[in-house]
Amino acid sequence: MADRALRGMTIGAKSMESEEGVEFAERMIITYECPLAHVTSVPMSTEAEVPATWECPECGQAAARRGEDDQDSEEPKKTVRTHWDMLLERRGVDELKELLDERLEQLRSGEVYRERV
Repeated sequence: MADRALRGMTIGAKSMESEEGVEFAERMIITYECPLAHVTSVPMSTEAEVPATWECPECGQAAARRGEDDQDSEEPKKTVRTHWDMLLERRGVDELKELLDERLEQLRSGEVYRERV
């Protein structure tokens, strides 16, 4: 049994192959940032499909691509509509100024009062 043992090398620690004549795949560095601001850089092949998220090796949370505006995502981002935007959909600025003046006049004359909570 001792005759068949590998001598002079540790198994799995070293390789007899050399990198001579080997063409490595083109790579790019993709940077991800998690919500806790941990930054992770991952080398990937240029031919690989790059995932939108990557698990943060420090905290385990989902990290998003840094500097990416989700241009590749199929679903467009929905813009946030504020109360002012919705109000402007129903009324014009001139009409709003007129309503404000009427309401302020009612408050000043005591016709309408504001309850304190």
